[in-house]
Amino acid sequence: MGDPTSRRNQTRNRLRAQLRKKRESLADQFDFKIYIAFVFKEKKKKSALFEVAEVVPVMTNNYEENILRGVRDSSYSLESSIELLQKDVVQLHAPRYQSMRRDVIGCTQEMDFILWPRNDIEKIVCLLFSRWKGADDEPFRPVQAKFEFHHGDYEKQCLHALGRKDKAGMVMNNPTQSVFLFMDRHHLQTPKTKATVFKLCSLCLYLPQDQLTCWGVGDIEDHLRPYMPD
Repeated sequence: MGDPTSRRNQTRNRLRAQLRKKRESLADQFDFKIYIAFVFKEKKKKSALFEVAEVVPVMTNNYEENILRGVRDSSYSLESSIELLQKDVVQLHAPRYQSMRRDVIGCTQEMDFILWPRNDIEKIVCLLFSRWKGADDEPFRPVQAKFEFHHGDYEKQCLHALGRKDKAGMVMNNPTQSVFLFMDRHHLQTPKTKATVFKLCSLCLYLPQDQLTCWGVGDIEDHLRPYMPD
């Protein structure tokens, strides 16, 4: 019969062959969970941790226009963007989330998190977990990929966006182009001044398809423990 690993590899290879024929994505064969942690500079302050309500895999590179716009705005280089566009990449879209705070668990909402101007956030960390679709009796396992976006990197892009006149939403990316933030610009009028605020309204992770089965050890609880609120 063969060992379970061998059988799983044979099944996966058959799936890949079928998917290549259909021009579909291997991501269709997985369920995903994403957790987003806003890590504060003050180490004594617990992170703001959210669970994405629904992860939407996007199979085509329909963010090509946004990526190339970033090149025109000098957010990143043409060479790195061409490399990204040529990769067989899975886009994991996260439009809604719910807080992991015990007093508000279960309250799903649209993303609406003020990222700038504020100086108390060190970085955004996204944790990705997956399992084979239909394997409801199996636990989600951590995908071995790093998704981080440091404050200094998105602040540069926010400052750059201040000088632009367009009022449409903006897409900002981390240097490794694995995390894309979809931001809305808001204007707040006070009696003395007018302030511009950038809010996170959606998020997308980019993962090469060949990393979909690169699982690490531990479960969800193990990996969330450093970020869990009291």
